[in-house]
Amino acid sequence: MRDGWFACLLVLNDADREVVEILKDNVAPLLGEINESVSNLHLRVEYLNQEFENAYPVVKRFLAEDRYRNVLFNLDQYGHSHVDLRTLVDIMSTYSSAEVFYTFAIETLISFLDKSNPTHLATQLAKIGLDRDDLKNLQRDMSRKTWLGVAERFVFENFRTCAPFVSPFSIHNPGGWRYWLIHFAISYRTRQVYNNILHDNSSTQAHFGRTGLDMLHYDPDHERGTLYLFDDPSREMAKEQLINDIPQLIANSGDFMGVADFYENIYNTTPAHSEDIHTAIIDNPDIAAITPAGGERREANTITVNDVLKLKAQTSFFPMSFGADSNRAPS
Repeated sequence: MRDGWFACLLVLNDADREVVEILKDNVAPLLGEINESVSNLHLRVEYLNQEFENAYPVVKRFLAEDRYRNVLFNLDQYGHSHVDLRTLVDIMSTYSSAEVFYTFAIETLISFLDKSNPTHLATQLAKIGLDRDDLKNLQRDMSRKTWLGVAERFVFENFRTCAPFVSPFSIHNPGGWRYWLIHFAISYRTRQVYNNILHDNSSTQAHFGRTGLDMLHYDPDHERGTLYLFDDPSREMAKEQLINDIPQLIANSGDFMGVADFYENIYNTTPAHSEDIHTAIIDNPDIAAITPAGGERREANTITVNDVLKLKAQTSFFPMSFGADSNRAPS
C-alpha cells in the first residue's frame, strides 16, 4: 500500500502460446471492470509464454522493479518436473512474505526418483519405515487409504526443506490419490489460515493418519488410521485427539508453553481448524490458558499469542502417547 493506493502485479504464464492468448481474452474484461470500479488499485498485468524455470528470472525482475515483498506463486504443473525444488527454496527465502501453491503427480515423482537416484529414494523411504518392495505393493492399489498415508509422509519428507511450513495433503480422489496440491508458507499464521480455508471447502483435499497434533506419526501396525476430509465428522474426531495431544505436548515442553511457541510447534503437523484447537484448550481439564495479567481464559475466541498454556497442578491421566521423547508421568 502506497499513499492510500494498492500496487499489485499479476503475472500469467503458460508454455502454450494458445493458452496465453485465451488468458488475455478472458482477463481483459475483468481488468476493465477493475479499472473502472477500484480507483485506489494499480494493477500491472504481464503475460509470459515460457517454461516456468525460464520465466522465473523474468518474474523476479518484475517483482524487484516495484519492490514487492508479499508474493504468491500458483505453480500448476503437469507431472512433477517443471519446477525445480531449488526454485521453491529461492522463492521462500527471497521474499519476506511468500506463499506457494504447487501441484504435482505423485507417481511421476516416485518414478523419477527411482530411476534417477535410487539411493535417494531408498533414504526417503527409510525415513518413513518402508523399502521399495513395500512401495510397489502399495502402488498396486492407489485407492487404498493406507497408500494415502504412506504417500503423504513421502511427500512431506521430500519437500519439508523447501519452507518452514508445508501442507502435504492430496487432492481428494477416492479412485486413487495420485495428484497433490501442496501449500508452502513462511509463517505459522499463514498455515493456520490455510488450514481454516481447507475446512471451509471441505472434501477438496484429504489426509490419512492421525487427526490431532502429530498427523504424520501414524503406525499402521498399532493404530487405526483415519481419513480426514476437513468436514464436520473429521473435526469431531480431531477434537477428541486434541484433548489428549495438547496437554502431552505441553508436558513435553516443561509444563508450560507460550501460545506463539505452541503455534510454531504444531502447525506443520496438524490438519486441525484453529477454532477446534482453541476449543480443546479451553475445554481441557489438564491445561489453562493464562493471560499476561495472570488471569485464566474462559472463551476459546479470546486466546491470544501473548497468553501462556500451562499444565494444571492436578491433572488427569491423559495418554502419554504424543511425541517420542517424553518419560514424564502425569501428576
